[in-house]
Amino acid sequence: MLQTRQLRPQSSAKTSTNGYSFVSCRISTARQGGSRSSASNSLTTRASPSSLARSPICCKAASTVDTDVRLPNKLIGAARSHQTDVVIIGSGIGGLCCGALLAKYGVKVTVVESHSIPGGAAHTWERGGYHFESGPSLYSGMNARGKDANPLAHVLQAIGEPLKCVQYNTWNVLVPEGQFLTRIGNDNFLGVLSQIRGAGSPAMAEWRRLQEVMRPLAKAAVLLPPVAFRYDPGVLLSAIGRYLPALATGGTDAMKLTGPFSKVLDGVISDSFIRNWLDLLSFLLSGLPANGTIAAEVAFMFNEWYRPDCMLDFPIGGSQAMVQALIRGLEKRGGRLLLNSHVERILLDSNGRATGVALRGGGSIKARKAVVSNASVWDTVRLLPPDLPAAQAAVSTFNREAQETPNCPSFMHLHIGFDRTGLPDDLELHHIIVNDWSRGVDAEQNVVLISIPSVKDPSMAPAGKHCLHAYLPATEPYHLWKGLDRKSPEYAKLKEERSQVLWKGVEKIIPDIRSRAEMSFVGTPLTHERYLRRARGSYGPAFKAGEALFPGESSRIFYLFQYFHQLAEGHEGSPGVS
Repeated sequence: MLQTRQLRPQSSAKTSTNGYSFVSCRISTARQGGSRSSASNSLTTRASPSSLARSPICCKAASTVDTDVRLPNKLIGAARSHQTDVVIIGSGIGGLCCGALLAKYGVKVTVVESHSIPGGAAHTWERGGYHFESGPSLYSGMNARGKDANPLAHVLQAIGEPLKCVQYNTWNVLVPEGQFLTRIGNDNFLGVLSQIRGAGSPAMAEWRRLQEVMRPLAKAAVLLPPVAFRYDPGVLLSAIGRYLPALATGGTDAMKLTGPFSKVLDGVISDSFIRNWLDLLSFLLSGLPANGTIAAEVAFMFNEWYRPDCMLDFPIGGSQAMVQALIRGLEKRGGRLLLNSHVERILLDSNGRATGVALRGGGSIKARKAVVSNASVWDTVRLLPPDLPAAQAAVSTFNREAQETPNCPSFMHLHIGFDRTGLPDDLELHHIIVNDWSRGVDAEQNVVLISIPSVKDPSMAPAGKHCLHAYLPATEPYHLWKGLDRKSPEYAKLKEERSQVLWKGVEKIIPDIRSRAEMSFVGTPLTHERYLRRARGSYGPAFKAGEALFPGESSRIFYLFQYFHQLAEGHEGSPGVS
């Protein structure tokens, strides 16, 4: 067993107060694939003027700014009615990326958000000076440029909104074999293997062999952007056409990227700990083990994490800093963001084409060119009128495909604001706990992820305090919660029971956390369903690698596009569920 590190208990006791539900989720709407669509029109939202010029939406010069009267984002009722080029449903990272890029190229854009806080699954909320992150916390490549930058960094660079980040390279891991501090980089993991399996063990030789196998795959992965791994006819234009030189350079290695990562491991890795470790990394990347995770995601991660001098990035201000940067990019070019503006339905004309949205409480927004949905496929199809003759067949097919799309489980979350007195100054930002390898990394209540963002950015908590986010990553079954009244004693009891694994996980890091806690909040699948408008509180579609690829932008409805966070999915740090 590896040595474990115990933190000193705090002498003065404080009472922990169990709070109410709030929203928390993950940036990604879709996992490995998406809806099977056949509409011929395609919305392009990459940071390339030439590609945007080919889009049916884009028609203005990059320097053009919307000169219409700006709408405050707190308007209500019919006062929100106006006309624009494109209306985007949802202010998650995907929706804001789409809006900011379109605004950059002169398209008039309005983003509508049901919640009072922008950011979707990446929003931050504040209580008593504590800034709690509801979404991602592990990032890399945020300040890199070129092929080493992650796709979100490309967007931020394109709109001229760089982020200030703190760099670091360690995270804490607690697994059945013991506890260890791992560093990003190849040599460090060899040290971990030496401790667990012994110096000169076959496991170390297997890891070195895997590095050799992954090197050409990683090279091919960084040559192709994630939008090239789509499951629609447009892939022939975006990947084969635009990225033909990259495909030629990658050769047969590029073709391996769309299969499951487990096929890369077969014949190379037999050591059980390494297989379990790579299952865990795959799960953190995509929400699926290695046999369901597309090899391209892991190859990109290997290029990022297992190279000399690689670092992780934490944005000053946390995930909300990313959200605000995208909003600035949207609004400085005339784009609009309307909060508290829930879309009641997507408007279709007599020909079955999407023409705008109707808002709850009154008001509508007409779109001259397109409607883009940043919502899940299940929630998008529910916004369509089922009885319009011109679109009845398309809506029916869209609905059937949505219902056939497998969904993954939801989340449990625990947010704690606590006193840091007596805790070491070098407390880690990230902690990953696996209780039992034999159950599988995707088993419910088996893997706990913990982040303490105030370790890297003290401004996220009051002086002398820390804020903490612990969660079960896309493993919480919705059926346990279905039909419960959120104000009922039954709901409160289930919250208490199902959150204990999170408390116990945090206690492995900070044994006296319950007495230190000044406030705590528990989020459930019903929280996701309510605040993020996510069907069944789901993380998203659960297509396995080899069965489907990333979805394209088109839908069954003309001029209705689906923006599934492809600019963020796969490389936003540790994407997926971390």
